[in-house]
Amino acid sequence: MSRIFLALLLFMFVTKISVNGQLEEWCIADEQTPDNELQVALDWACGKGGADCSKIQKDQVCYYPNTVRDHASYAFNNYFQKYKKKGGTCFFNNAAMVTQVDPSHNSCHYEYMP
Repeated sequence: MSRIFLALLLFMFVTKISVNGQLEEWCIADEQTPDNELQVALDWACGKGGADCSKIQKDQVCYYPNTVRDHASYAFNNYFQKYKKKGGTCFFNNAAMVTQVDPSHNSCHYEYMP
């Protein structure tokens, strides 16, 4: 019985559930995707994709860490949150993945929209 309780307690700490009862999900760069592929997807997301990439520009709150992977994660998530209710996905030519762990760090906040 105590194992089940501990497992449930751990699940509750790891998984965030929004006010309306849905699991909170963010879109981030897949760790296995090479930087050159992430850069292509990042360029699309910030360009034709319509993501707001202003916060990953130099001297902005999400510029650091200054890596393609971190910038792509921010842009992918911004696009995903903005367009998921209109059919937008977290795919980016297989360069991204969905996570239930909030990727926000320091003062860089990754948006979540139910």
